[in-house]
Amino acid sequence: MLEIAILAIVIALIFDFVNGFNDSANSVATVIGTRVLRPLQAVTLSAAANFAGPFIFGVAVATTIAKGIVSPDEITVYMIIGGLAGAIAWSSLCTYFGLPISNSHSLIGGIMGAGIAGLGFEQLVLGGLTKVFAGIIIAPIGGMIFGIALAGAIIVFLAKRRPAVVNRTFGRLQIISSAWFALTHGANDGQKTMGIIVLILFSANLIDEIHMPLWVIFAAAGAMGLGTFFGGYKVIKTLGVKVTRLRPYQGFAAETGGGMMLAIFAIFGIWWWNDVSCFCNIWNSCKYNSCNYWHYHGSRCSAKKTCGPLES
Repeated sequence: MLEIAILAIVIALIFDFVNGFNDSANSVATVIGTRVLRPLQAVTLSAAANFAGPFIFGVAVATTIAKGIVSPDEITVYMIIGGLAGAIAWSSLCTYFGLPISNSHSLIGGIMGAGIAGLGFEQLVLGGLTKVFAGIIIAPIGGMIFGIALAGAIIVFLAKRRPAVVNRTFGRLQIISSAWFALTHGANDGQKTMGIIVLILFSANLIDEIHMPLWVIFAAAGAMGLGTFFGGYKVIKTLGVKVTRLRPYQGFAAETGGGMMLAIFAIFGIWWWNDVSCFCNIWNSCKYNSCNYWHYHGSRCSAKKTCGPLES
């Protein structure tokens, strides 16, 4: 059983590495979209911040994942391996085509499916799944509220400022906000693999109770950080460059708002995935693209409100 458990942990860490290609890369896509950082700088920042997240905010989300999907007393290592294998295959396929998907959906769904196939619906943990699906419902709503509120407040209070000063200021601030977003991602969505590894250890009788060994935190956070550094550029290019053209203040609003939601959920042990945070905050902060206060006309800038496509 020890050998099977080691194999399952290795597969989980491979999934975490692949997760770094996609989900973690999303967390710095906006700082690429605003051209504040180069791709290599952005993925390096994301990798470091994602690694630090669990050590700063704790591992409440990982504990929820370990206890709250399928009954840890009943699930077997073989079921967990099956769920991981399906999640890795799906994530790799989507990453190959540059699609910013949610690896978290793949993993949670894979574990649930394996549990249902092997144990039946009665072994699903309804209390934990309620937390998970509550996050799914609340996340886009909260993301939209924060995104609209922050971008709107920036426009209202700084509309009369010189556009060159505004863009320069938020270009600098966005480095901080992107690090904040990646940090809170590591504290929330980045913890799902930690929970799965603990579930493997418990189901294989290698630990007596659900708790988070320090080596698990280091291993999972390190695998995700390396995945982001070595494989995140393709998805970053899709989301940060091809989806929309962002101004620095919009990127700042998107990252700060998303990070706030992730931090709140991490503290309460509620899992959610950063794709919703990233997409909803980008979308809503970019509602101001069509009526933009800092609009460029050739080499000159105008701080008045102008409607229509952005020019640069």
